[in-house]
Amino acid sequence: MSDALIELEGVRKVYGEGDLAVEALRGIDLSIKRGEYLAIMGPSGSGKSTLMHIFGLLDTPTSGSYRLEGEEVAELSRRRLAHLRSRAIGFIFQNFNLLPRASLLRNVELPLLYAGVGRSERRRRARAALELVGLSDRHRHRPNELSGGQRQRAAIARALVSEPAVVMADEPTGNLDQVTGLEILDIFDELHRSGQTLIVVTHDQGVATRAQRVVTLVDGLIQSEQRAAA
Repeated sequence: MSDALIELEGVRKVYGEGDLAVEALRGIDLSIKRGEYLAIMGPSGSGKSTLMHIFGLLDTPTSGSYRLEGEEVAELSRRRLAHLRSRAIGFIFQNFNLLPRASLLRNVELPLLYAGVGRSERRRRARAALELVGLSDRHRHRPNELSGGQRQRAAIARALVSEPAVVMADEPTGNLDQVTGLEILDIFDELHRSGQTLIVVTHDQGVATRAQRVVTLVDGLIQSEQRAAA
């Protein structure tokens, strides 16, 4: 059995048709192992966001193959895709995407609610996820009562609560000051040490250097790959 969690072969993504067609990805070959910490870099318009959307099952390739946990994504039903997205993938966004009127506990519970997990089990797992990121004493607070760093910690807890195969983060420190951003990266380091697969999209070289491997995109193609020193 392959140890690759994600496998892309010849992935292209074209938006529009004819003279208006834009080729966002022009043939991506990439394999990501279980437990790997990968950073994706590149200038604006390089295809980073498109690649992340394909990874996260939010978009589909125009052509090529994408296998997640050995399953060919193009062959899956909508129901299976939705199940795989909720079970296998945890998302962390730059803008946190927390419900402003809900408590942190409720925000973190949401993926489990959508997955049909019972109330007592949801509460148990949400509390455990908040404790993991150092927010167990803030579970009743609403997002607007917290600092940016605390809100991002809550977003990380929400991403982890479903025990996903891979956590995907889009510019996770983009709205944070430098000190708080480093604290978030320390959490990522700890997650990686625990065996969690991480994919981080960033324009920040300082964020990328924390990863095990850095892939740089330019004009929809992989320009370079670099591995961290042992």
